[in-house]
Amino acid sequence: MAEKIAPELAAREIWQERYPDAKAVFLCGSVIRGEGTRFSDLDLVVVFEKLEYAWRESFYYKNWPIEAFVHDISTLNYFFYEMDAKSGCPSLPQMVTEGIVVSGATELSDSLKRIARDILDKGPSALTADELDRRRYAITDLLDDLRDPRSSSELTAVGTQLFGELADYYFRSKGLWSATGKTVIRRFNAVNPALGAKYENAFHQLFADSNPAACIVLAEEILSDCGGLLFDGYRLNAPASWKLD
Repeated sequence: MAEKIAPELAAREIWQERYPDAKAVFLCGSVIRGEGTRFSDLDLVVVFEKLEYAWRESFYYKNWPIEAFVHDISTLNYFFYEMDAKSGCPSLPQMVTEGIVVSGATELSDSLKRIARDILDKGPSALTADELDRRRYAITDLLDDLRDPRSSSELTAVGTQLFGELADYYFRSKGLWSATGKTVIRRFNAVNPALGAKYENAFHQLFADSNPAACIVLAEEILSDCGGLLFDGYRLNAPASWKLD
């Protein structure tokens, strides 16, 4: 692959060339954590004083793939509180907290880091009993499909869905920040390494050996803390406004 300039240098040049009026620019992501690969991108959180709307854009800069999340203070707060805190996945607060301020530390960048850190420390919005039951029901349904799949492709599809949904249920039911995709095992290792090892092994058996037994046992164990499997008697009412005459 083509040679790349240093990540911090690339981020500073992008700030000066592409976002010269930005008040704060944070360099974030796997590369600055020392976890990057040859194909990893650089994540930037770019904060202006005032914007009409926030946006996300992707581009290349001197052989670096760049993902830029462009905000002003109001849109950043909206994503902090209305998107990430409620979804349970703290993408932006985590990026701002761990990010390197390539634009130079200021009162604004310091305050944004404090806000992001406070959000992470507080944890995600709590799930209601109804939300927990809905997730238990969905996982129970997936397990039934795993117990006797009609084909290997169906087994893989169900296992793929279960991998994310079961992890999210575990984290959120414990009041913890959740994770998605490739960050799931990393999150387990941060909060419960023993369960993370069991999780990784169970899904390895499912995907590598087409053996769902360990995944089924694992899911039943995780669900047991909040009432176990849920099917018989479960009812989900649609909103009364869902009508079209």
